[in-house]
This record gives sequence, structure tokens and C-alpha cells, in this order.
Amino acid sequence: MKGLRSPYHPGHIALGLVLWSLWFVAIYGGLSVACALAPPEPEQGPWNWLNALLGVSALLTAAALAALAVWCWRAGKLRHPPGHQRFVALLAASTYGVATVATLVIALPILSLPPCV
Repeated sequence: MKGLRSPYHPGHIALGLVLWSLWFVAIYGGLSVACALAPPEPEQGPWNWLNALLGVSALLTAAALAALAVWCWRAGKLRHPPGHQRFVALLAASTYGVATVATLVIALPILSLPPCV
């Protein structure tokens, strides 16, 4: 194996949720700092620069996690690796998928709520 460049590395099992949690902390930490330093006007509603930035970061993170899920899923469906490597790849694909869904669900309030109220 070539470390994390291989979809069969066991580190991928936890990496999806680690990446999601880092995004989560960064997004809410950044939101708090932005609301303290330069809050958008509440009259703008959800359509302001801060929600746009949060939405773009959520979509980029979800796209990266989804790409990793597909990569691991395809590797797990091949017949050449041994059973335990296929299991690792499929389990990693599922955790990347859960992290993708969690990212999109956490980002849903961006569409309807102002960020700093």
C-alpha cells in the first residue's frame, strides 16, 4: 500500500468524519469571528456575503467528500484486492458518504436564516 494514496488504507475509515469535523469547527469559528468583526445587515436576510461564503465552503467540502466516497466505493467493488481491503474501502466510502450528507444538512440553514441574528 502507498499510505493514504491507496483507497485500502484503514485511515480512510475515520478520515471522512475528521475532515467533516474540521470543516464544522472552521465554519462556525469563522462565522463567529465574522459576526463579531463585520456582521451583515439583518435586513438582508439570508442573501449576504457571509452566507454566500459559508455556502461555497459547504459545497466545496461536500464535493471533495463525495469524490472520496466514489473513489473508495469503486476501489471496493474491484475483484482483485483481498476481502479485508475491500471491506476497508467500502466502509471508508460509507463514512465519506455520511460526512457528505452531514455537511449538506448542516449547511441547510444558510438558505433561510441570516447568519448573525
